[in-house]
Amino acid sequence: MKMLRDTYALFGRLLKHVLRSPDTIITVTIMPVAIMLLFVYVFGGAIETGADNYVNYMLPGILLMSIASGTAYTSVRLFSDREKGLFARFNSMPISRSSLLIAHVLVSIVSGLVTVFIITAIALIMGFRTNAGILQLLTALAVLTLFMFALTWLAVIAGLGAKSVDGASAFSYPLIFLPFISSAFVPTDTMPFAVRVFAEHQPVTSIVDAIRSLLCATPAYNAIWVSIAWCVAISVVGWLVGRRVR
Repeated sequence: MKMLRDTYALFGRLLKHVLRSPDTIITVTIMPVAIMLLFVYVFGGAIETGADNYVNYMLPGILLMSIASGTAYTSVRLFSDREKGLFARFNSMPISRSSLLIAHVLVSIVSGLVTVFIITAIALIMGFRTNAGILQLLTALAVLTLFMFALTWLAVIAGLGAKSVDGASAFSYPLIFLPFISSAFVPTDTMPFAVRVFAEHQPVTSIVDAIRSLLCATPAYNAIWVSIAWCVAISVVGWLVGRRVR
């Protein structure tokens, strides 16, 4: 199929650019790891979550932060391609219109998965342990991947609609800090009423709860389905708007 061939070729081009600049992955990893070290070794003893190991409790939120941070680079790459005239050039060639956008999304997911594995490895060194089986681990990874997919389509909108590089990356800032107003670091029932209502009804909380329950091997069917629904909804809206912005 022509679109698949075009997407594969453009995916290879973009992936080479990322591999030539591994500093992007390093930069995305540093901040979440620093926050994880700070919360575990400085604040962890003062935070009551009911979990035996605080790093087990907070790891899902840290992973979501790293994913949100990584999408900023996707937005910047899209902005750069647009400013260089690559979109106009490809539009004049017999290439599927959606191939370049899909290639950017796939590269973002690959980069995000690398970051997730690096942070998880560091968490293991810090004492993270899981009782999850293979199926639960794969389900947790699938939810994370779906979250990456959803946020990347938001990055597409920002990258194609921004007027500057700073504007292209700025969209990720609220997403990076959204886990702080969720169940990522403390239980929501410790929050003031208004904050708790927001925290319990925003997408990050359901996604964090789903991943945490999967890693701890506890039932989380409702959280899983709610998190999938949020990711699918964000992906559909992002895809539709992203195609129009271009």
